[in-house]
Amino acid sequence: MSYNGVIERYREYLPVTENTPIVTLKEGNTPLINAAHLSKLMGGDFQVYLKYEGLNPTGSFKDRGMTVAISKACEDKATAVICASTGNTSASAAAYAAKSNLKCIVLIPKGAIALGKLSQALAHGALILAVDGNFDAALDLVREITQKYPVTLVNSLNPYRIEGQKTASFEICDCLGTAPDFQVMPVGNAGNITAYWKGYKEYNAKGKITKLPKMLGFQAEGAAPIVRGHPVKNPKTIASAICIGNPASWKRAEQARDESGGLIDMVSDAEILQAYKLLAAKEGIFVEPASAASVAGLLKLAKNNYFIKHQTSNIKQPIRIVCILTGHGLKDPDRAIKTIKPPKVVKANMKAVLKEIGY
Repeated sequence: MSYNGVIERYREYLPVTENTPIVTLKEGNTPLINAAHLSKLMGGDFQVYLKYEGLNPTGSFKDRGMTVAISKACEDKATAVICASTGNTSASAAAYAAKSNLKCIVLIPKGAIALGKLSQALAHGALILAVDGNFDAALDLVREITQKYPVTLVNSLNPYRIEGQKTASFEICDCLGTAPDFQVMPVGNAGNITAYWKGYKEYNAKGKITKLPKMLGFQAEGAAPIVRGHPVKNPKTIASAICIGNPASWKRAEQARDESGGLIDMVSDAEILQAYKLLAAKEGIFVEPASAASVAGLLKLAKNNYFIKHQTSNIKQPIRIVCILTGHGLKDPDRAIKTIKPPKVVKANMKAVLKEIGY
């Protein structure tokens, strides 16, 4: 049977009807990759998996929510959608809006969006305005506009976004045959941790799984309002996708943390970069820096023996940990170029090449 996107696959769990025009780019169905190197680094009976959301159509997890949000916008006869974005939401909204012939308006924080993401939104024909302020200022403007004018908000404040994003948790359970013991993920605007937890609870209520994972979220140290307990006025981090000082889904993220018995912590930019390089060099997976926050968090907790102290299973099988990789590395090519040693220039002859490669 051919695959037709997350709405068709998980229709019974989503707020769609026969009257909903389905707008899809066949998002979802992303791989859950066995991370052999990371599993070894854990130093115990652990199995680490990587949910690689960078293989969605526009290169990030945002497509899962956008297919539902745009489909419902079309059902409601919307003519325009709008979002504030640090990059991935704008790329996804622009692509799905283009597919459905809707006008797409994007407010971005001036100078704080990776070029890979900006190029996507521009290519799909979105009207992009750079706000002289941060993401939180852009989101405040978008909220005010949608309250006063007939434009549909497609940030994760839109409940249909959360509905679509929860399908990733279904896929993880379908692949493993159970829920993981722990799930580790980046936290920015906090819609994604909200969505995953919602999905796990729904699968559990339906009897598809018999346990729930501990939800472990990680913010960047310079943009960690949930960890610090107050909004961060001028958030700063190399992980632009999670550079958010006042998350829209703050309370729901805390709910996911508390109900699951998990945590929300922070990692430094140095830890993020270390994980970013490790994923590329040892697991063969290229992610944007924000994605690496999950693996940075995993390594930080492993170093402190967190997983050994909080084992959730008495069954003699490996403890399963899933790290969410939210976006592809090509979203932020500048970071790779700045971080990794550039190629050495050699003369165009075999002797020079052989000398450099050790022959």
